[in-house]
Amino acid sequence: MEGINVLPLFVFSLFVSLWMRGHCQNDTAIYIVTLKQAPAVHQTGFVKGFASSEINNGASGATNTLNKPNRNASRTNTSYGSRLVHLQNSLLRKVLKGENYLKLYSYQYLINGFAVLITQQQADKLARRREVANVVLDFSVRTATTYTPEFLGLPQGAWVQEGGPDVAGEGIVIGLIDTGIDPAHPSFSDDFCQSNYPVPSHFSGVCEVTKDFPSGSCNRKLIGARHFAASAITRGIFNSSQDYPSPIDGDGHGTHTASIAAGNHGIPVIVSGHHFGNASGMAPHAHIAVYKALYKSFGGFAADVVAAIDQAAQDGVDIISLSITPNRRPPGLATFFNPIDMSLLSAVKSGIFIVQAAGNTGPSPKSMSSFSPWIFTVGASAHDRIYNNYIVLGNNQTIQGVGLALLPSAATDGDSMYTLISATHALKNETEEVNNLGECQDSSYLDQDLVKGNLLICSYSIRFVLGMSSVKQALQTAQNVSAAGIIFYMDPFVLGFQLNPTPMAIPGLILPSADDSKIFLKYYNDSLVRNVTSNSIVKFTGVAKILGGIKANYSSSAPKVMYYSARGPDPEDNLIANADILKPNLIAPGNSIWGAWSSLGADSAEFQGESFAMISGTSMAAPHIAGLAALIKQKFPNFSPSAIASALSTTATVNDKQGGPIMAQRAYSNPDLSQSPATPFDMGSGFVNATAALDPGLIFDLSFDDFFSFLCGINGSAPVVLNYTGLSCNVSNMNGSDLNLPSITVAVLNQSRTITRTVTNIANDEIYGVSWSPPYGVSVSITPKKFSIASGQMQNLTVVLNATLNNSSPSYGRVGLYGSKGHVLTFPLSVISKIIYNSTVS
Repeated sequence: MEGINVLPLFVFSLFVSLWMRGHCQNDTAIYIVTLKQAPAVHQTGFVKGFASSEINNGASGATNTLNKPNRNASRTNTSYGSRLVHLQNSLLRKVLKGENYLKLYSYQYLINGFAVLITQQQADKLARRREVANVVLDFSVRTATTYTPEFLGLPQGAWVQEGGPDVAGEGIVIGLIDTGIDPAHPSFSDDFCQSNYPVPSHFSGVCEVTKDFPSGSCNRKLIGARHFAASAITRGIFNSSQDYPSPIDGDGHGTHTASIAAGNHGIPVIVSGHHFGNASGMAPHAHIAVYKALYKSFGGFAADVVAAIDQAAQDGVDIISLSITPNRRPPGLATFFNPIDMSLLSAVKSGIFIVQAAGNTGPSPKSMSSFSPWIFTVGASAHDRIYNNYIVLGNNQTIQGVGLALLPSAATDGDSMYTLISATHALKNETEEVNNLGECQDSSYLDQDLVKGNLLICSYSIRFVLGMSSVKQALQTAQNVSAAGIIFYMDPFVLGFQLNPTPMAIPGLILPSADDSKIFLKYYNDSLVRNVTSNSIVKFTGVAKILGGIKANYSSSAPKVMYYSARGPDPEDNLIANADILKPNLIAPGNSIWGAWSSLGADSAEFQGESFAMISGTSMAAPHIAGLAALIKQKFPNFSPSAIASALSTTATVNDKQGGPIMAQRAYSNPDLSQSPATPFDMGSGFVNATAALDPGLIFDLSFDDFFSFLCGINGSAPVVLNYTGLSCNVSNMNGSDLNLPSITVAVLNQSRTITRTVTNIANDEIYGVSWSPPYGVSVSITPKKFSIASGQMQNLTVVLNATLNNSSPSYGRVGLYGSKGHVLTFPLSVISKIIYNSTVS
């Protein structure tokens, strides 16, 4: 693979340091400045690889089947992009003549602008220039398998349709914007490829070469790798010892998500010497390009993320997967108008399918962290594989726990019961009062003679969540004092934290419920025999045994929406308005997911030094969809991003394995006790059906022009749209419900609304019948109720909604299209507020 050498971090850091020392001002900050002149993608139509831009005189670009930009349009050179950079530099020199500033990035492909370190006064100067469209303060962002291929039916379904795992995803490039990658991991080796496995010709990316990421790190599987950290370095928060100025993954998160999307097939998952099965990505023969813009110690910043998105689009990726979300809701006219989302809109114009994690801010309504209709937003569900272990107390009470005990016998021996001893009651006589002794982080304070052969009780406090204490260290403590096993009870202040099964080299578990922890502690405390006079403990009579923890069990209640998965409705702005857009779009496996782990990974202390880790979050759900999108793109290379989204959405299931409704957890504490049937604002269209998505029958398609008209239809948006795209709005009355999405969402139904949906037949000629269930408080009619559609033809569906009562609570219905040749498509109807005409005469 082609490599490039990068400027050493210390050189850039020294330059920044010297600049700051000479020009330090209190209001200096990083701003993202966009210019009114159109970026390359809007100037040239569709561009795959900036070095070979395609020119089209029309603003919408040349298109072919299903609004997909045409890769065969005429080509030009890089002169337009070079001219944009020249104009940016000229503007800075002219406006800030004789003043000090530091330009960090030039954006030229998806947006025309730059990131620059300047003062507030300088930002105001730039904002007043007629060439300048927008000046936005940089903001922070954050990060939000062995079995899931089987759970999704890939080995018997989608992979078979593609020709097996050895070719699934072939020719497709997935770009991941994350914390980097460990190139030495076998999940990303190309040694497993027996057949011809060329780098796709439409990809032009390169691999950085650094001390941490030497020449040869890339191959035919991992075909691109860069890092972006100028904003973080300029702020002085970049820690080179743990963040690494290279594409290498010092966190673990990026390696994990890359392996979920496109890791090699059949890689043994071995943790602490135990074999947990074989891992595979969703599209094991797809190619990976990595754009590192997130870091262990601080997360990331929009200026770096936008640079990464811009580069990925220039390089020619087919899919962008972002397991990241902003730390705050974007301010301004609408949530859609922010540098990240608008860059992604331009990426969609160039034919790139965008997947983003919904965020881990659930279960409250309107907690969504992914906003725009051109982004495919993925929530997290549980799958059916669970690792159960539990304790049985001396009074025969059983309490469920979390743990992966890694012994041949994963539990305490046989039916034997073991004495329970809390770390706080096992201190050496001379031990003085020391904070956090109950967390079992230091064996030197414990009396080995007292603990030996017994079960050590430790507190799982907020310090474990913050990384100040670790299960691994507590296990070492237990081993140092020869404990038979270890039990962690949950501190009541640790609320809403998702615990993953944790590797334990001795029998052990964590009680994840604060309520169960209270039951356990009550039993323990009641069992203590104390001296009546001194209240000192005379005898420990509480006993327990640990069972389970290494063999997976399979639940019939999956999938279900996890409590942490962010929920709709989609917030239209920073106030209370809801958008006529369904979010999330879909749910996918995100809980307790095995994935590759970086050898330098420090994000999960429990898996440090391991080659695989089991972690949870919508960050894990998004790359599942990125990989499945690659399979669709492979089968239907002319599909637009919206066509891929439609195939995934209309074929999703709303039922669990038992045939009942998918459930959604609705509380942090004891989430399984708070479940109720999931709504579209919990799960979008439903749970992804990988095999059905490869044969959807009909497609709801959209182009860039449709999204552009939607943005122009937002009251007062014309200047903002021009700012980001360089394109002028015509008069538009389009709202979110008018977009040809595979869903209908109405925030306010004021008496009546008529909505049109258009389907395109990508299969053979077929006859479809239409049926529906209306939302509560709404009458629905759809015409036609039956239609015949030839291959390649389109059919309009007219949907009329009438409010039948005044109500402000969301209600839901569903529309089904049932084909004579077996195709079944469904999509959700969601109406929030209903208002009927008041005919009362005074």
